[in-house]
Amino acid sequence: MSASSSLHAVVADDFEAVNRLIIQECRSQVPLVEKIAHHIIDSGGKRLRPLLALLTARALGYQGDKHLLLAALIEFMHTSTLLHDDVVDESSLRRGRPTANTQWSNQSCVLVGDFLYSRSFEMMVRVNSMRIMEILAKVTCVLAEGEVMQLTNVRNPKVSEEQYRQVIYAKTAKLFEGATQTAAVLAEATLEQQEAMREYGAQLGLAFQLIDDLLDYEGDAATMGKNVGDDLAEGKATLPLIYAMQQASEADALFIRQAIRKGGLDSLDEVLAIVNKTGALDYTREQARLCSEKAKACLEVLPNSAYKTALLLLTDVALGRKS
Repeated sequence: MSASSSLHAVVADDFEAVNRLIIQECRSQVPLVEKIAHHIIDSGGKRLRPLLALLTARALGYQGDKHLLLAALIEFMHTSTLLHDDVVDESSLRRGRPTANTQWSNQSCVLVGDFLYSRSFEMMVRVNSMRIMEILAKVTCVLAEGEVMQLTNVRNPKVSEEQYRQVIYAKTAKLFEGATQTAAVLAEATLEQQEAMREYGAQLGLAFQLIDDLLDYEGDAATMGKNVGDDLAEGKATLPLIYAMQQASEADALFIRQAIRKGGLDSLDEVLAIVNKTGALDYTREQARLCSEKAKACLEVLPNSAYKTALLLLTDVALGRKS
């Protein structure tokens, strides 16, 4: 059994129940809404964020069933952002399949994304916790801010490492954080445990995004399920490029700055050579490892269990993934 499958096996029954709930909650009187929603929900994602909610709730001794609703609505929130992101980024591939916006109109995909967001809030009300609603309402605002920050940084080679980290925290880590923090609230954990699990989710999300950005310059389309060099093509200055510009000769740094301003893939081979020469991928991987170690340390507040072991393993899976 692979590490990834063993993570799901610990909460197999819960996970199946969440999948059934997701399908049930996708129902709409408008056929196109169901069609687009199913296209992206059934596209082979790992359901990592709902998995985090399930594992955290169980690790803290939760015995009810509202964690299923929580996990499903978090997946809806995530899925809605994917639909919106693919339109904004003009992406053509996600998880190895054509994106929804290549098969249907941009307008349809944006509106179905809105439907999924709205449905997630309907489900949130049924969880019946004002504190959870407060946390997730904040998450949705920060997610949107992260995407706007990223958009304003497009084709800007002057993005600093600190600004980059603000973006990846907002657009990725915040929802990981929301999944683990709300599950701890649902389980009525101590305030210390709630804060530790919030931080665990944030650090895991940062590690996950750092590896994602590294893979854009190291992976291949068949493994990753997306186009290699997408970030460069879109003019995004992610950490591999930011670090490479800091370490490269002035001529090489200038070349990368021009490639970011221009966008596209004409300069990909040359940029890859500079990224490799400067050790930018090793640096990015090390930053992800440090986040992973911080996440592990947060789990000391949990009692020993198979769920805690899975949460620990998840930090290694995030580091070692190839897609």
